[in-house]
Amino acid sequence: MLVNLISDTATQPTPAMLEAMFAAPVGDDVFRQDPTVNQLEATVADMFGMEAALFCPSGTMTNQLAIKCHTRPLDEVICEEKSHIYQYEGGVYSLLSSVSMNLVHGERGKILPGQIDAAVKPEYDWLPRTRLLVVENTCNKGGGSIYTIDEAALLVREARAHGLAVHLDGARLFNALVETGETPRQWGTLFDTVSLCLSKGLGAPVGSLLIGKQSLIDEARRYRKVLGGGMRQAGYLAAAGLYALDHHVDRLAEDNARARRLAAALRDLPGVASVADTETNICIFDLRDETAATFLERLREHDILATAFGPRTVRFTTHLGVTEEQIDYVIDRLSLRSPRAVPPVRG
Repeated sequence: MLVNLISDTATQPTPAMLEAMFAAPVGDDVFRQDPTVNQLEATVADMFGMEAALFCPSGTMTNQLAIKCHTRPLDEVICEEKSHIYQYEGGVYSLLSSVSMNLVHGERGKILPGQIDAAVKPEYDWLPRTRLLVVENTCNKGGGSIYTIDEAALLVREARAHGLAVHLDGARLFNALVETGETPRQWGTLFDTVSLCLSKGLGAPVGSLLIGKQSLIDEARRYRKVLGGGMRQAGYLAAAGLYALDHHVDRLAEDNARARRLAAALRDLPGVASVADTETNICIFDLRDETAATFLERLREHDILATAFGPRTVRFTTHLGVTEEQIDYVIDRLSLRSPRAVPPVRG
């Protein structure tokens, strides 16, 4: 039994999703002639109560297009130090947009009230201009931590008071919404732009969307083309996104619950030093004596795959490819006196 807990990007299209992909009408999206891409963009824009959306190959592209459209060279972006745009997007903001990052030390990847006021720089010639706030919900490196709409509204209010634009990195937003009961439209009303990933928990093979005002999305479309992100018969991929939005949103609650089961089991192990609060589908924990590399190698002997998040830190991520039976299997392999003693494979 192979259990892949490395990332929710490991999901595979379901048979029904593949059927929807094969049946999709397609055209040349660079000429805006792909009906399925057009339908996906219109559907998501309406879902968030925004004017337009742009289908892109990746969440890195949608986030970086947002930064490019909201800033000018020598500006800076405020984000929490664990944010994906800073940690995992290759520093491309410095290359593509010529901006710097103003990092805030929050709590589990979440910016706290008052921190934006303190971070905004005065207008001096020798300082970058603070122009954009980026909030990540849920925060990957924060262990899938959730902002509620009320928490986010406080931060947006601070940002607006300083004339900042606000962007939501909502790659895993729906994992949060199935827990809070909030709606995409509430979040779309709050932010200038939203990035939404289809290829994580929602289970589509490829794609993210940037959502915002029509004028900004038109500008982002030009940059997408310049960066090589203009796709032709992309409707086959867009059809997977439409299917995911219709069929895979509510089931994200199952992934979240399975991650919490793993967290509860880990807390009982003496070899585990600590387990981060697990609100959604990401479970991050620290080992007491063993390195992450050694621990992961022992898990691989049992066909359990995960990823290191530090020298002694491990991340488990649940998704639609991980079943209840597989969670039982992982817990059984972990339910020992210490993770150092993951048992040998039985011949």
